[in-house]
Amino acid sequence: MVAAPGKRPPPIRIPSVHSRKVPADIVCALGLTQIIGYGTLYYSFSILAPGIANDLRLSLAQVFGVFSVSLFIGGLSATCIGKQMDRVGAATVMTVGSALAGLTLALCAWSPSIAIFAIAIILLEVSSGMVQYQAAFAALVEHDPKSASRSITYLTLIRGFASTIFWPISATLLHVLSWREIFLVFAALNLILCMPLHFWIRSLGKKVGEASIRPRETVIGAIPTHARRRAMVIVSFAFALLGFTLAAILAHMVPMLGSIGLGTAAVVIGSLFGPAQVASRLINIVFGKNLSPPALAVVSAVLIVFGILILLASGDWLPEAVAFAICLGLGSGINSIAQGSLPLYLFGSDGYGAITGKMAAARLALGAGAPFAFSAAMESIGLSMSLAANALLGAISIAAFVTVAVSCRQPATVKA
Repeated sequence: MVAAPGKRPPPIRIPSVHSRKVPADIVCALGLTQIIGYGTLYYSFSILAPGIANDLRLSLAQVFGVFSVSLFIGGLSATCIGKQMDRVGAATVMTVGSALAGLTLALCAWSPSIAIFAIAIILLEVSSGMVQYQAAFAALVEHDPKSASRSITYLTLIRGFASTIFWPISATLLHVLSWREIFLVFAALNLILCMPLHFWIRSLGKKVGEASIRPRETVIGAIPTHARRRAMVIVSFAFALLGFTLAAILAHMVPMLGSIGLGTAAVVIGSLFGPAQVASRLINIVFGKNLSPPALAVVSAVLIVFGILILLASGDWLPEAVAFAICLGLGSGINSIAQGSLPLYLFGSDGYGAITGKMAAARLALGAGAPFAFSAAMESIGLSMSLAANALLGAISIAAFVTVAVSCRQPATVKA
């Protein structure tokens, strides 16, 4: 059906986020780079930190203090990175980010002083924002907005194995290499594997753009234009609070479980978090077709808060501690999907990079201080009160997500 001359064709309703074919080659390529990106730039740090502390003559707390500051500064850079993704393309930013990650890992390996090491770690976290979830989600939205929500779900499923792969790899490498040599290996992975893959995705985008006869369809958000500013503030606030809640627990999970009397079982219980994350994404792929992104966000927050409440009520009872770790992992896994799909659903694909950049900045900046804040709270008011306060923050995020979900009066649409 052709619209009358001079008239804008009416918006076309998206049939389903699951009805468009997922670009499997791009999702698999990004899955590999996300595993390497998170593994080399985030998960490996806790394994290598003791060696770094000994070599640089710092306390372990000081090393993690530098890491926390770098996370905070990296979070603040997310807004600028998001704007650049909209301007030059997410895949271009990821290509540059992989080069920067490789060079800064090499700088970390070479660093002869604490000052240079601190600068390198800060640059490392800035590069993280250029190659991790925020950028990968934007690349999928740029490639095909209609299939992006489903592609994001598959990508988070693959990325869920990053800690499972890189924790043992880092620990094993420490038996034969120094932390500096390991950083050089990680630098090579980013330069030799990730950078070419991101450049390839960039070239695909250029070919699609040159070959297209008509403009690519774009997703129109479910939130009316006049209400977007308010919704943006609420969603950013909700993700930031939930991110703080999750980061506070994860940073202290194993020692926290040990302190309540679970002893060596604390490590086993903590290890259930990763598989539960992956399971949540798999469950969403199979059974979550009828759940909208706002509903996913609410479910993720409810699971995280419910898990904290289980631990608060259980004491040292093993089955409930297991339930706590599983609920936390399920909630975290779904939350990572919502971080990519909810902004697309609410605000559409135009300006997606800048929108998610602002949200990531709030979430990462607040989350950077969560481990320290929760540690201080446990020392001053005790574990039970700290968990209760954390659960309250999570409950506020539930209310915020529900508020936004209620305000969605129509499903997302597509325009040509």
